[in-house]
Amino acid sequence: MDGASGGPAPKRRRIPLVALLPLIVFGLLAVLFLMQILSGRDTSQVPSALIDKPAPEFSLPPVEGLVDDGKPLPGVSRADLLGKVSVVNVFASWCVPCRQEHPLLEKLARDGRAQMIGFNYKDKPENARRFLGTLGNPYDRVGADDNGRAGILWGVYGVPETFIVDAGGTIRYKVIGPLSEESYSAVFLPELEKVLADPRP
Repeated sequence: MDGASGGPAPKRRRIPLVALLPLIVFGLLAVLFLMQILSGRDTSQVPSALIDKPAPEFSLPPVEGLVDDGKPLPGVSRADLLGKVSVVNVFASWCVPCRQEHPLLEKLARDGRAQMIGFNYKDKPENARRFLGTLGNPYDRVGADDNGRAGILWGVYGVPETFIVDAGGTIRYKVIGPLSEESYSAVFLPELEKVLADPRP
């Protein structure tokens, strides 16, 4: 009996564990994120399960109407990565950081030692043509990844992302986010030099 009402004491309702699960997961992710920041490491260098693994099988058609020196620019498949070192860049016209890093890709294309591959990610062909027509086209091949399926296979988090692939088709390095002058000179170029020195055909 309880109080003046004479009724039974109300039972305390327990919160089921499953209801707390999202909060627990969020807390764990927050702790991991904080540890990454406090470690002082470059957060663009997120480990990838594909590093030192063969590039996935994929085949992307060319971007409709995209030409270079008056000739249609070809699409790209895994077979096109074999026999030469490639830099694979995932970009889109709607991606502001892609515009920021673009001059560095142009510089890399002028260097000429690596094949330049573009994945046009979830973009309209007319916008891709305008983007490259305005900023310049550093790519030897550009594949249209209209539905983002190739990006999923490559473990793309977002755009831009840049991969270094050796002559045997193995992914050797990955950058998430835009290249900057500093990261290009201090990190990306030395990694590319390593692969060029040991292309592993």
